Amino acid sequence: MMTKERTVYSTKVVEVGAESEDFKSIKMAILFGDEAPDALRPSCFIVKVEPIKEQIVSGMILKIDDSEYTITAVGNEVQTNLGRLGHTAISFTGATDAKLAGSLYTSEGDYPDFKVGSTIQIIAR
Repeated sequence: MMTKERTVYSTKVVEVGAESEDFKSIKMAILFGDEAPDALRPSCFIVKVEPIKEQIVSGMILKIDDSEYTITAVGNEVQTNLGRLGHTAISFTGATDAKLAGSLYTSEGDYPDFKVGSTIQIIAR
């Protein structure tokens, strides 16, 4: 029996910072809403600030366009920062210990191809 997927969070990339790809080498992507500080903005993928419908937990799926990653750890500030500011750092390293409070950790995989219009979702299955 298949359980129905629930979308916990969904947003779109509205701007790609000029230096955002610099973080690809450390398998990290920084998301920030439109209020990103000027100093950080070039490093970020700017997203629409959207509400989060329920608690983000390990085991949920992070979907970026057609790429899927399993969430392996969630820093304790992710829920607040992502919901309020559209801000989190996504670490595609497979870490299961949330060392940084503002970071979301996922299974390892190919670095996503973020572009303007890319959809970022967190899905519960």
